[in-house]
Amino acid sequence: MSVSDFGQVSRSRPERTLIEPIRKSGGRNSRGLITTRHRGGGQKRYYRRIDFKRKDRDGIPAKVATIEYDPNRSARIALLHYADGVKRYILAPAGLRNGQHVMAGQAAEPEVGNCMPLASIPTGTTVHNVEMSPGQGGRIARSAGMGVNLLAKEGERAVLLMPSGELRSVPVRCRATIGRIGNVEHSLVKVGKAGKTRHRGRRPHVRGSAKNPVDHPMGGGEGRRAGGRSPKGPSGVLSKGGKTRDPRKHSNQYILRRRKKRGK
Repeated sequence: MSVSDFGQVSRSRPERTLIEPIRKSGGRNSRGLITTRHRGGGQKRYYRRIDFKRKDRDGIPAKVATIEYDPNRSARIALLHYADGVKRYILAPAGLRNGQHVMAGQAAEPEVGNCMPLASIPTGTTVHNVEMSPGQGGRIARSAGMGVNLLAKEGERAVLLMPSGELRSVPVRCRATIGRIGNVEHSLVKVGKAGKTRHRGRRPHVRGSAKNPVDHPMGGGEGRRAGGRSPKGPSGVLSKGGKTRDPRKHSNQYILRRRKKRGK
């Protein structure tokens, strides 16, 4: 088992004015029926309200007060104290330090932690927390170690290179934060024991081939037999190789190059 590095974390308790309770559903809908399997239990935690937009803070300098652990996401979060007394949480990029000053807006410098429109960011810069439409709030590259490269700007559109190899076009009026998300070594953490997974609210997952035919399409047979069937989920939907993206989705026209398939 290995654990994450908490050397960057400088505060153990969250800001009380920026938290709210989380009500867990255990994977059940309003009728009490399980709609998402393998969920339940887990450690109680508070939700930290993250400012993914930073639009109403343009031109106001802020100081990084603390960098904290967030149990709801893989990235670290930074608490900003603005000059007018407002406190906000943001995603902490790699290289952000306590006491550092950051700013949002078109007039900000392209430095780590600053938020600005893509039109003001130099080509070739690594960014995170990128909006898909102006004013929507960051949607792209929000997990630990993630970052996208700003390849080009053509008129009213900007071309982004995703970590998966996908090329996507977004409006240049969309905002992004300079740098890549911190806690880069998160992907190297090994869970090591079942109890750690239970603390995260995930219950045991039983293989479909170990069940009876009445309970799963892959069930039944003598020994570990697949029965010559294609791998399927409990509802009978193919589980390997099938495309899940809606071909009628509006944003399909802005994907310039699809992500690379695994193993190719």
